[in-house]
Amino acid sequence: MKRSLLFGIALALTLTGCENQNDSGADQPPPRPALWEVTTAGAGPQGAEKTVEGWLFGTIHALPDGANWETDLLAEKIANADMLVVEIAALEDDNTVPQIFARLAQTPGLPPLSQRLPPSEQDALAKVFRNGSYSHGDFTATESWAAALMLAQTISSGDPENGADRELLRRFRGKTVRELEGAERQLGIFDRLAEAEQRDLLSAVVKEAASGLHLSAELARSWRLGDMDRITQENTRGILADPELRAALLVNRNKDWAAQIGAMLPRSPPAFIAVGAAHMAGPDGLPALLEERGYVVTRIQ
Repeated sequence: MKRSLLFGIALALTLTGCENQNDSGADQPPPRPALWEVTTAGAGPQGAEKTVEGWLFGTIHALPDGANWETDLLAEKIANADMLVVEIAALEDDNTVPQIFARLAQTPGLPPLSQRLPPSEQDALAKVFRNGSYSHGDFTATESWAAALMLAQTISSGDPENGADRELLRRFRGKTVRELEGAERQLGIFDRLAEAEQRDLLSAVVKEAASGLHLSAELARSWRLGDMDRITQENTRGILADPELRAALLVNRNKDWAAQIGAMLPRSPPAFIAVGAAHMAGPDGLPALLEERGYVVTRIQ
């Protein structure tokens, strides 16, 4: 359950991916994942003085063994930060997150998934079942949103244990770690979706998983090279092309996080704020929203 759950969260809420075998080789360009510095103007002449309040880093939640993404600049900022801010602080808790998922996901006596999708998607659903070794009877007590998260594991071959957010949590052991949502609240976003939206989510996952044209490797490469234009484009496709899902899973959460981050700052020593890279992209992303709140946000990598 833990592996399925975390793959699903990575897919549906943020950027996920796996690199091609060659992407971690010596012939690939050096990594430069996007990093921003958040400052406030000081009281000096023309506001020349500034105070560094923190850094924004877009993470990826699942990567293969040996994936190379750290840079000297990134290591320096991690070392200089006194506090880590993440979506969920308990990612490495083997019990709490799966227990929350199981409690929210279960409703006995539901129709099989085949009855929750249109006839045109039955072949795709059957293919996903085969790929994931599932059967129709596996989901008769599983709500549609939860089934979508579980089926999402067939899309990416990356490992959540190698995700950038988990590595950051390990680096900040012994320091202050604050979470913007936590597992209960994050999964509750799905649980509160209307059934029609849950089925839209399920449909999008099934079609993507069955297509054989998964973009996870390309997106992982875009993340590793800091290509935020590409990530911004993907924020309007697939699951996030649905206006209601995009609002619930991305836009509304970004606004809430920007307010929380604004309340945490100013911060000295600075904070290292690390959430899924999709949340950093475009006019609805955290850099833009923090600028609207009066901060100076400068991309430094």
